[in-house]
Amino acid sequence: MCIIFFKFDPRPVSKNAYRLILASNRDEFYHRPSKVAEFWGNNNEILSGLDMEEGKEGGTWLGISTRGKLAALTNYLQPRQDPDARGRGELVAHFLTADMDSFSYLKKVSTEGHLYNGFNLLAADLSTEKGDVFCYYGNQGEPEPIVLAPGTYGLSNALLDTPWRKLCFGKRLFLEAVERSQALPKEVLVAQLLDVLNNEEAQLPDPAIEDQGREYVQPILSKYAAVCVRCPGYGTRTNTVILVDVDGHVTFTERSMVDKDPSRWETRTHEFRLQS
Repeated sequence: MCIIFFKFDPRPVSKNAYRLILASNRDEFYHRPSKVAEFWGNNNEILSGLDMEEGKEGGTWLGISTRGKLAALTNYLQPRQDPDARGRGELVAHFLTADMDSFSYLKKVSTEGHLYNGFNLLAADLSTEKGDVFCYYGNQGEPEPIVLAPGTYGLSNALLDTPWRKLCFGKRLFLEAVERSQALPKEVLVAQLLDVLNNEEAQLPDPAIEDQGREYVQPILSKYAAVCVRCPGYGTRTNTVILVDVDGHVTFTERSMVDKDPSRWETRTHEFRLQS
């Protein structure tokens, strides 16, 4: 389970504005092996964390490439999962390494959606020259992917912008930070977005989560209904903030849990310029 807030504007009026501001949490079992974000691929052009779970090695939940490809995944909350379904993390990794535009890729994925448990997939082509394009597909929703209009969106473990209370609450906090973004030093903006991602206030009651998750979600509902999930052995273990400015300069900040210990974290920042 994860949560993502993002705002994109391919042609911001102000030179101080950002084309993209994205803040994301990865929620996962603490014992599931993974690598922190670093560059990989044929030319070290892809930046992402990597899943190292046996049988699902090389998948990822969020990544960006120097060529301007970006993708992010959330699972769709379901009471029961198919244990034989394909690993959803490959959907992000395949896009980042494929030579396909975002809409064409999601169109292809939509024909194979039945092979996976429920998921939501964002795919984007970031181009300083042509303008940024964001697309979305969820295999529990409409049969075709959509191209998103510039704006602000939230994505959790239901379809895009489904008004779960924690999503609406987090989106409001995210927007408050975004509205101040042009007046803030970059480091302060990143810190404020990390604060949003680490808010543990449960947003209850929320019948929408209960109806969708049924008996699966009941034991953890009081923790799961927050932007930052903190349960024994499971919860938010990675915060990621991605900023892309008008010139295509990318700042990728990842805050990740150390040694399965919710009291120990490390933060790393990568910066590069888009080649597209």
